[in-house]
Amino acid sequence: MWSDRKQPEDTPRPNPAPSRPDVGASNSEVPAAAAGRTMVADSRGVAVIGKGMVIKGQIKSAEHMHISGEIDGSLNLAGFDLTVTSDARVHADVAAREVDVGGAIEGNVDATRKITVRKGGRLIGDLRTPGIVIEDGAYFKGNIEIVNRDSRDTTGGAATPARTATAAG
Repeated sequence: MWSDRKQPEDTPRPNPAPSRPDVGASNSEVPAAAAGRTMVADSRGVAVIGKGMVIKGQIKSAEHMHISGEIDGSLNLAGFDLTVTSDARVHADVAAREVDVGGAIEGNVDATRKITVRKGGRLIGDLRTPGIVIEDGAYFKGNIEIVNRDSRDTTGGAATPARTATAAG
């Protein structure tokens, strides 16, 4: 069962996969290379939907989510962040604290802090958020409703919005 043999020093040891964070670690950094940023995972961890996974239906999560696979349905991450990598395809309405898009989302997105569409990312749908970043080389088609973060937090989003239609690409 257990071996007393020691692995030779010159034998390469496998490194832990960067896409699989240590869920129990507090403040561990999880690289989100395809999205171009580093997330800091809290003590609850990060849910990972891997490259080969396809999920259809309603997803509700009480932790941050990192998607590299496919989602078809709805995503509710109230108070948590969503990262969509360049390999990911999401056909869903999304509700989250922050949304970072390096892949493709087709659906309406409601973020309580910020939405970022990275170079190479595609977002087709209506957005509701206090902050938006659309990088050069990203594609967006839809309406943007900018809401006041302070009013949204205290009144549940009843602030008077500024409506804008934008296309970048």
